[in-house]
Amino acid sequence: MKHDFMSHDLHLPELTLRGMLLGALITVIFTASNVYLGLKVGLTFSSSIPAAIISMAILRFFKDSNVLENNMVQTQASAAGTLSAIIFILPGLLMLGYWNGFPFWQTFLLCACGGSLGVLFTIPLRRAMVVNSDLPYPEGRAAAEILKVGSHNGGQGPQSSSGMGDIVSGGLVAGIISLCANGFKVLGDSMSFWLPVGSKGITQIPLGFSTALLGAGYLIGIASGIAILVGVLIAWAGFVPYLTNMLAPDGGATAKFAMAVWKSKVRFIGAGAIGIAAIWTLITLIKPIIEGMKISVKSMNSSSSERELHRMDTDMSTKSVIIVFGIILLGLVLTFWDFVSAVPISAGLMWTLVIVGVLVALLIGFFVAAACGYMAGLIGTSASPISGIGILATIISSLVVYFIASENNLFATEAGVQFATAMAIFMTSVVIAIASISNDNLQDLKTGQLVGATPWRQQIALLLGSVAGAIAIAPVLNLLYQAYGFTGALPRAEMDPNAALSAPQATLMTTIAQGIFSSSMDWNYILIGVGVGVVAIIVNLILKSTTASLTLPPLAVGMGIYLPPTLEVPLILGSFISYFVGRYLVARAKMRAGELAEYDVEQSNRRGVLFASGLIVGESLIGVIIAVIIVLSVTTGGGESPLELVGPQFESTAQWLGLLAFIFAGLYLVRRVVAHKFNKEEALAMKAEQEQQ
Repeated sequence: MKHDFMSHDLHLPELTLRGMLLGALITVIFTASNVYLGLKVGLTFSSSIPAAIISMAILRFFKDSNVLENNMVQTQASAAGTLSAIIFILPGLLMLGYWNGFPFWQTFLLCACGGSLGVLFTIPLRRAMVVNSDLPYPEGRAAAEILKVGSHNGGQGPQSSSGMGDIVSGGLVAGIISLCANGFKVLGDSMSFWLPVGSKGITQIPLGFSTALLGAGYLIGIASGIAILVGVLIAWAGFVPYLTNMLAPDGGATAKFAMAVWKSKVRFIGAGAIGIAAIWTLITLIKPIIEGMKISVKSMNSSSSERELHRMDTDMSTKSVIIVFGIILLGLVLTFWDFVSAVPISAGLMWTLVIVGVLVALLIGFFVAAACGYMAGLIGTSASPISGIGILATIISSLVVYFIASENNLFATEAGVQFATAMAIFMTSVVIAIASISNDNLQDLKTGQLVGATPWRQQIALLLGSVAGAIAIAPVLNLLYQAYGFTGALPRAEMDPNAALSAPQATLMTTIAQGIFSSSMDWNYILIGVGVGVVAIIVNLILKSTTASLTLPPLAVGMGIYLPPTLEVPLILGSFISYFVGRYLVARAKMRAGELAEYDVEQSNRRGVLFASGLIVGESLIGVIIAVIIVLSVTTGGGESPLELVGPQFESTAQWLGLLAFIFAGLYLVRRVVAHKFNKEEALAMKAEQEQQ
């Protein structure tokens, strides 16, 4: 039976028990994947599209399943791709030496309350930014198209099976390569060629072999890829050769010396560029944020008769929002009190810090919810600069705590300084959780609008996703910490610091917080980075005003300077593959599909997106599984590399084999996309759907 999914009187199972259970399972799996990927390279992936495919593949075995139920599953599971952004700041408490692990209840309440606030804060923005807006919402539209195509063929046609096959294929390729590289050690994960520059300087040509990053690069697009490449060149063709020439001993710089210079000096140039780029992004969003707030106030003041709206235009009731907000507020007070009460300070100071911590988190959180919702609508969830928001929140939280600590003589002892720094990081963690969910929420609501979902049911699904993701984060963080350690925080003295997860944003934000509370940081390099960021902003503005499509995202330039270069090369290569394959697809489609060329390209591009998502999920999940095996080995008296099949003498051979495996993954990605055969029937269905809208 064919249903009108846009009808007000539609009565179909939408928010179901089986859907909620499936959504929770997918959320936990993708949260683990995203936490691992974020700690390794500072990137997370949007899980909406793969969650939609998995949901369709499983729920098609139930005769009464429908597109609305599938949408609810992907809505709930999408919290995995966003709430896991908490790892951009929380590991800083271990790097400070303040925590020795991740306490479950504090971590759970912090993530669940922050994520749920992100849902509540974006409810009043839905009409302004989703219904009455021309923002593109790239990922939201993509997820909607996949859900609609799946519903047309009952979730069983060629598109559905092909979509699931692309994700599984990508996952298998990446999983096998990752197991051989990070488990068996028979494949290398990177290699570098070091080159002398000048009389004493040195630099490198880096190569990284991460298939997950290859997939992420395919998704971020050519503009971000070029911007990251510019950042790499600024760091490794500019500052590193210059500084090693200036600072190296008489014998000349070594590779180890060059890496030390990059870590202690050049990375802070990247930090300055990221900070100013984030501030600029927020400045450009002030007008739409104010407009959104005006509409929010107007909506809240409307009478009950005015709220008798169409099914597709009904948010959670005011009463429900107030009840949920009260529960969240209680949870935040409890978690801040639990955090602060562990320190021997007066009751007055303790409650001052609790109240101020909650208020700052709420006030900054509401602002960033509007900002992140707009950014997600404009450029997509994956490309939205959450880390930039985190840097600003770290600075504001640190300044607030610095003022309170100064007035109460907390800086008299080293323990007091450490606690003040930890308090600033803890406050920022709530803001990051709010920002990450609001960054995703409106994207999901756009998907729902396009397939005929009921908004208040989606908002409940997002609240459930926030709680499910929060349950998973603390155990996964503890698991990865015990298995690999983080840069600057190793659980065991005998561990190899080079094998630690880099947690780049957490390292950066912790360093900034420490710099505010002490005079140990050299701010000159931060200021140089601000200058580099300003130049990148100006260049980007010139490109936008003088060209039709060329841009140079300044935040990506800063990330190119800041991230380890072997992690950035696969990102750059993936973005270039995406660009050149896209051009080929357009040229081919004009010849073989005629007036349906646009839909031919869309069909092929969808395969690329799904296969790239599979690459990310496959490597990330294998990383988590290997972490479990390492922890079990260490806790039972075994070694740090229980799966290793070869010794150190195989390292050179492993590097070349790793390069070959990486080339194979790239070529296979290209083949999966270009080998797609044009499906005229499906293209006509897509065209009819768009014309109907």
